[in-house]
Amino acid sequence: MVILDTSIWIEFLKAKDPYFETVKQLIEEREVIALEVIFSELSQGCKNDRELKIIGEYWKNLTKYSEDNLLFNAANLSYSKKLIDRGVGLIDSVIIYAVYKLECKVWTLDKKILSVIERKKYHFVFK
Repeated sequence: MVILDTSIWIEFLKAKDPYFETVKQLIEEREVIALEVIFSELSQGCKNDRELKIIGEYWKNLTKYSEDNLLFNAANLSYSKKLIDRGVGLIDSVIIYAVYKLECKVWTLDKKILSVIERKKYHFVFK
């Protein structure tokens, strides 16, 4: 299972290779885990109703991860690991927290996230 960061979703939605085909395959294989904070970022960046509808359809159909106190737990992880001192904000802390909690992979272009997670264990590398 893999969490796709906002940066990967943007490349996918622009139909850029190599992201498009790999993400499409991951979605078809039901390997993608959606986080509300990521889809909130995507929705916030929509330019029109069509884009918002597309984001909404993916959100509706993907496996989601949520838990009570998700933001609070991510903030506590951020505090304990001093992530804010490394330039990692709350949304990225939520992503990192979810990756650790689910023991899944994350696919991101975000250097701050990549600087924090154990690359060999948690970073998704596409073929």
